[in-house]
Amino acid sequence: MASVATAGSGGHHTMAKTNGDDDDDDDAAPYDVPDQYENLDEVTAATGDTLDDIRRGESQSTSHADMAAQATRQTSRLATQLYTLSYLVLFALLGTLARVGLAHLTTYPGAPVLFPTLWANVGGSLVMGFLVEDRKLFRYEWGTTPPASDAAVDLAAAKRAHLAAKKTIPLYIGLATGFCGSFTSFSTFIRDVFLALANDMPGPPPAHRSGGYSVMALLAVLIETIGLSLAAYRAGMHLGAALEPYTPSIPVRRARSVLDGLAVLLGWGGWLGAVLLAVFPPHDRWRGTVVFAIVFAPLGCLARFYLALFLNGRRPSFPLGTFAANVLGTVILGMAWDLAHSVSGGGGVLGCQLLQGVEDGFCGCLTTVSTWVAELSSLRRKSAYIYGSVSVVVSVALMVVIMGSLRWTQGFAPLQCHP
Repeated sequence: MASVATAGSGGHHTMAKTNGDDDDDDDAAPYDVPDQYENLDEVTAATGDTLDDIRRGESQSTSHADMAAQATRQTSRLATQLYTLSYLVLFALLGTLARVGLAHLTTYPGAPVLFPTLWANVGGSLVMGFLVEDRKLFRYEWGTTPPASDAAVDLAAAKRAHLAAKKTIPLYIGLATGFCGSFTSFSTFIRDVFLALANDMPGPPPAHRSGGYSVMALLAVLIETIGLSLAAYRAGMHLGAALEPYTPSIPVRRARSVLDGLAVLLGWGGWLGAVLLAVFPPHDRWRGTVVFAIVFAPLGCLARFYLALFLNGRRPSFPLGTFAANVLGTVILGMAWDLAHSVSGGGGVLGCQLLQGVEDGFCGCLTTVSTWVAELSSLRRKSAYIYGSVSVVVSVALMVVIMGSLRWTQGFAPLQCHP
């Protein structure tokens, strides 16, 4: 039987793996994980500890250095980073395709929701909540909890060990940071807030309304998106707990020997294929619909990943990396929107398609709602209100300046690449 060390309030405890199908996985080499992976907030405090406490080191958890020291052999750090980046690229492509496809699917005459990105933000937050709470998919990576009758078991320490272990798994990072982060879009959410304020939401030609109604429309988009995304995140956590008896576990050896290599092939190969489709499209309309979006998507996802690694740990109560990614992506989307809707038309059809790809791909993947709501749910209440309010107020204010400068002077011109 192999063991995995976990940290509790009084030191390190050992948790034994169960015998059975996972016996062949005991020899699988652990990943050599960079220390900055601790700053990823896609795995947050589901144990009662707040993100503020974890950042300040007031709550103890298994350190990657301790896990590495116990291992006799490891997957090299270079290979670990390659697998992580490959999963991020692959799931950025899939998340963007899911978001764009769902937006088209939920845009139809008489749709009750006029801003279709709401569906993606709610769906991505639901998946994120499930991934945070789930303890079965990756249980072979950290060990399983012994029978409840064992009084020596520290369940809180076991949960902390499980959460810490998830940050060391490239596949998990790909699912949470890559797919959920790319499936949801904070910049598009803020764009919809401005369009509601400016009475320019998609759909039938807008009727004239007073400023008071515009403010109510702005509040409606804010309340619906934030409230439903937070609720979906919580619902995902409940779903993860409810489905625990039925959730399969991924064998470590299969993940290491098959899935990791497949991610390298599919991730970088899929990205290259998207570039070739953009250069040599079978149909020009494809480029504006989705091809340019998936060309730019991995760039946005990787930028958000590195911003989180280098900035999130600097201020425990205010994740600067996620904040910087969301604000920067919002600014870029606002500028791209202005260029595409200017009188010049953003450089013709091709220029319009490129700008649409930047909005849906780069900005959509650079910004995230799923990580944002996970952080809001894990910070102390005061910190969460400050972080959430500053993120929304700063982003909306910048969008009013950028998009409003065109909207309330020349007005938005029709897109030249609009189908």
